[in-house]
Amino acid sequence: MGSNGRRVGVLALQGDFEAHARALAARGVSAVEVRDPDDLDGVRGLVLPGGESTTMLTLMEGSGLRERVSELVRGGLPVLATCAGLILLAREVRHPAQASLGLLDAVVDRNAYGRQIDSAVVALEVCEPGELGADRLEGVFIRAPRVREVGGDVRVLARYGDDPVLVRQGSLLAATFHPELSPGSPVIDLFARTVGRRE
Repeated sequence: MGSNGRRVGVLALQGDFEAHARALAARGVSAVEVRDPDDLDGVRGLVLPGGESTTMLTLMEGSGLRERVSELVRGGLPVLATCAGLILLAREVRHPAQASLGLLDAVVDRNAYGRQIDSAVVALEVCEPGELGADRLEGVFIRAPRVREVGGDVRVLARYGDDPVLVRQGSLLAATFHPELSPGSPVIDLFARTVGRRE
């Protein structure tokens, strides 16, 4: 399927949105940078990238973008949220507490794995190889949040130790790590397949 049929919005207010666009392009999915509500017209999916979640929330205020994103997510639009993007979606954010969109039934601690200098690339435990389409997964952690609790409708697709690091709730796919930085990541593949099924 050509990229024209698989157009995905990437929130481009701040953060590593360009890396996501490159990862999607490698899979034949075109990315449009989203900075205001009109940029979301006609998209088949949405990426909420890593970056600084408080800054993203501030920049979304007043433009109608926060409301439009929430409306589309509640309507079943496929979403890939990574690192700060997961924080944006969470039901509750702690350490320190902050506002969020409250669309993912999870409680998240910010920067729980340490400072940026403590970033790491690790092997993750894949909990649902059939869903992910792979039994091996790399996690690139950069000032990553930690998922402390998930609701009954949230499926854990991968863990790091006891912690969920890749979860799915309906059309939402959320990672505490950065799959866009791992070449050939099964997480990006899964998101691209989900977008393709929306055609």
